[in-house]
Amino acid sequence: MTSVTSAPSAAPGRPGAPDGARAWATLAVLCVSLLLVSLDNTVLNVALPTLVRDLHATDTELQWIVDSYAIVFAGLLLVVGSLGDRLGRKWVFQAGLVLFAGGSAASAVSASPGALIAARAFMGVGAAGIMPSTLSILTNVFTDEYRRARAIGIWSGTTGLGIAIGPIVGGWLLDHFWWGSVFLINVPIAVVGLVASVSLVPNSRRPAAPRPDPVGALSSVVGLSLLLWGIIEAPERSWSSPLVLGAIAAGIAVLTGFVLWERRCEHPMLQLEFFANRRFSAAIASMSLVIFALMGALFVLTQYLQFSLGYDAFQTGLRIGPMALVILVVAPASSLLVRLLGTKVVVFAGMAVISVGMAMLCSTTTSGSYMDAFPAFMLLGVGTGLAFAPSTESVMGALPLEQTGVGSATNSTALQVGGALGVAVLGSLLNTRYQDRLVPLLAHQAVPGSVRHLILGSLGGAIGVAQAVGGTLGHALAGAARGAFVSGLDLASLVGALAVAVGALVVAVVLPSRARRGS
Repeated sequence: MTSVTSAPSAAPGRPGAPDGARAWATLAVLCVSLLLVSLDNTVLNVALPTLVRDLHATDTELQWIVDSYAIVFAGLLLVVGSLGDRLGRKWVFQAGLVLFAGGSAASAVSASPGALIAARAFMGVGAAGIMPSTLSILTNVFTDEYRRARAIGIWSGTTGLGIAIGPIVGGWLLDHFWWGSVFLINVPIAVVGLVASVSLVPNSRRPAAPRPDPVGALSSVVGLSLLLWGIIEAPERSWSSPLVLGAIAAGIAVLTGFVLWERRCEHPMLQLEFFANRRFSAAIASMSLVIFALMGALFVLTQYLQFSLGYDAFQTGLRIGPMALVILVVAPASSLLVRLLGTKVVVFAGMAVISVGMAMLCSTTTSGSYMDAFPAFMLLGVGTGLAFAPSTESVMGALPLEQTGVGSATNSTALQVGGALGVAVLGSLLNTRYQDRLVPLLAHQAVPGSVRHLILGSLGGAIGVAQAVGGTLGHALAGAARGAFVSGLDLASLVGALAVAVGALVVAVVLPSRARRGS
């Protein structure tokens, strides 16, 4: 094992420079472990309709199954990144693998939506140890700017690989095994990563790293949880509900208090001075909006493909796969385009392409086919591949090497918060429009309360009721539910397109075209 404290010539915060083949072997271990985090998201998305059928989960519960993981992940990232800087990034990375495997096993045997939500939250603890550690270790191993950009391109491409194989692997597992298998697959990957890391991953730390900030960690988790709870619960309780408005207001207040605390704290987990660097701030914003659109789109599109177009889980995975494969190919290649055109042009182009792809989804109809949506899928993949890696490099390149642990945690936090908000906001817009269209149709029908809850809870629930009813009435219910869902999908896509378009304009104005580390 190599440690920064035992390497006589190592600069503060970097390992003993394992160059050449050893460095690339280290990168391979980090990327295999990163697959846990990226694979988990898309595997789960394909399984969401199955959870509706097997666990009778509503759309609101589906959003919590996705976002409970993201909330804990995002809330702990900065604290865990600081611990990695202080105690050793390798140790935190290995602990994350163990916790993630345990949470995955618990998720696989969950018997209710509530139990699965809790297990997913535990998985978020492990993920908080894995993702920032992989990027901070990578940044310390690859100190040459060109080699680091290539390595980050591969790191970003690994995320694309997880997105690419996740739907296909998840669909295959769901066709052959029970839904828990999509979580259980994480366990052997974690074991492989843990065993390989013992000899191949060097340790590094920042001896002068500040103490952890538990007050900041708690307030960020509480504030984000309240905000997302209000957004997710709004379709069920109405946007004018005092409880919903109170939760959103309280979340904003707690997050404001979090920022004020971080400004005064002697050892803050969020380094607010990072955001004074416009390269860092613009890149963080662009990544957040890219993942906002991507995760929000995947959440709604997997349900559209299965419940509206009638594909099974494996067929859905195969149809999402091309979009993810495009990300896998374009993300590593984006570093070459940055060298030719500059960061600003590439990131702006990527976000513009995403915005166009989301806008194309606004024309989705109940009579449409997969091929009608295919061009939009491809644009989402190309745009994400173009924007993601250069934005990541801009974030990490804006920081001194000794602060890469906290910096990579901040980067990962932005990704998780962006993804959580994408699922919450776009999912809630879809659910609100879906329920608004169906409530008037059910108002004059003698529908039992439990059946009404199933119909309004999700498209999958409505389809299940329609199949049970059968005949003309069942056919009419299924058609109305699909129409309401597609209308919600159109609204969510429009909002996503506008959000990314605004972000692209910000990038065009604020993000420098080229910059050196720390500038």
